Amino acid sequence: MKLVKSLLLGSAAGLIAVGGAQAADLPVKAKAVEYVKICSLYGAGFYYMPGTDTCIKFGGYLRADTTVGAGDYSFQAGANQGSNNRLTNYWFSRARMDFTVDTRTATEYGVVRTYADMVFTWTSNAVTGSNPSAQGASDGSASLGLYHAFIQFAGFTFGRTVSIFDAPWQSYPAGGPDHIPGGSNNVNGINQVAYTADFGQGITGSVALQDMTTATNGQSNLWNVSSGTAAQFVTGVYGANDWGGTRSPDIVGAIRVDQAWGLAQISVAAHDIHSAYYGATEVTGHPGDKWGWAVQGALTIKNIPTGPGDSINLQAVYTDGASRYNFQSLFPQSFFMFSGSGTGAYQSTGFAGIADGVFGTGTGIDTVKTWGFRGGYTHNWSPNWASAIYGGYAQLKYGDTGKALICTNFAAIAVAGSTCNPDFNFAVIGVNTVWTPVKNLAFTADVNWTHLDQKYSGAIVSPGIAAAAKPAAVYELKDQNSVSALFRAQRNF
Repeated sequence: MKLVKSLLLGSAAGLIAVGGAQAADLPVKAKAVEYVKICSLYGAGFYYMPGTDTCIKFGGYLRADTTVGAGDYSFQAGANQGSNNRLTNYWFSRARMDFTVDTRTATEYGVVRTYADMVFTWTSNAVTGSNPSAQGASDGSASLGLYHAFIQFAGFTFGRTVSIFDAPWQSYPAGGPDHIPGGSNNVNGINQVAYTADFGQGITGSVALQDMTTATNGQSNLWNVSSGTAAQFVTGVYGANDWGGTRSPDIVGAIRVDQAWGLAQISVAAHDIHSAYYGATEVTGHPGDKWGWAVQGALTIKNIPTGPGDSINLQAVYTDGASRYNFQSLFPQSFFMFSGSGTGAYQSTGFAGIADGVFGTGTGIDTVKTWGFRGGYTHNWSPNWASAIYGGYAQLKYGDTGKALICTNFAAIAVAGSTCNPDFNFAVIGVNTVWTPVKNLAFTADVNWTHLDQKYSGAIVSPGIAAAAKPAAVYELKDQNSVSALFRAQRNF
């Protein structure tokens, strides 16, 4: 009995061992592979994120630029470019990579979208002059930019993107440099909350609350001339830039029509002007707030008889106490330029300052009025070659009170017989040609001329500008010109 029991137990153990060995030899069922699927709902380039119903697209560009006769892709202004001497950069370069991430998910409320646009840039060293924040200072090192970062849901947009006030082409009606006036430009983004209603047949209406302090270079100047100095004056800085804290976002609205023939848009904006104090402390008092405003019209005409794909872009703007909507975010808000003189003065100079308003101790804010327009025409010679001509013109006028306050400080440097008038006009005109040898690869050559029509006359005794190596001397007050060229290679992906 004992022997039988041992045999039975041994047989059971053997069966268990054999069964285990056979189980170990059986193939294990592999986990299903999740292949990336194309998402055709939102156009080319979208894929489903594995395991989700969200579609994603990556894109961007890589760009290499060289400019001749300009710094930071603007006209010859500021310390080294405007000095027109041995400090002037004859050429300037930039390498940039732009990377975009676009996600979209269909929901019962419509599409939920997120979009981010990140920019990595290495730019030549630049000496900037009187208003670094407005002239895009660079220290010759790598920098990171965030142009867009927003969520869209049920018609709402939350985050950072272009302003609904802007024309679709920003400040580039047919290419061109960064400094074309004649309309707004927030191509680098502005923080906002916006709502867009679609009325069908290409008609949309939008309203937004946008934080102008988050634009590329913020608001324009608000001159408190009571602290102005001669050293500042000759650089186009007419006093302290005396903004107080924010009290209201800019209130913006737009109506737009998109059709096969082109586009038409009307935009309006209200801008709160809220100053700090007359002096250094609260007890010095302050002027009351004022509301500035701007209105802009934009028009695109497509399918014109000159050729397939040719187009004309036009826009015009008027501002009162909201100058950034004309002299846009990439335009320097104060600048100076030098050239030769035929009157016996050491050299000639021109300078200009842009502002929303002006005040002095005990006065209210006197708003600054501007108007401008810009446009461009693009012609396609063939699928691989295109040329364009573009231009812009803007005028700025100070009010009588603001002008009198500024001219009080001018009197300290004026030569007898000189005339003080801080108003000015500014014009840009240029041409470019783009060669696209293969899809998404383009080479551009662009040449432009700019003209500062300043309204001062006579001469000044300048205290000099150390950053521009300009000595204290007598300078003729004269209009100034600038010519620059841009050469660009760009690969989109």
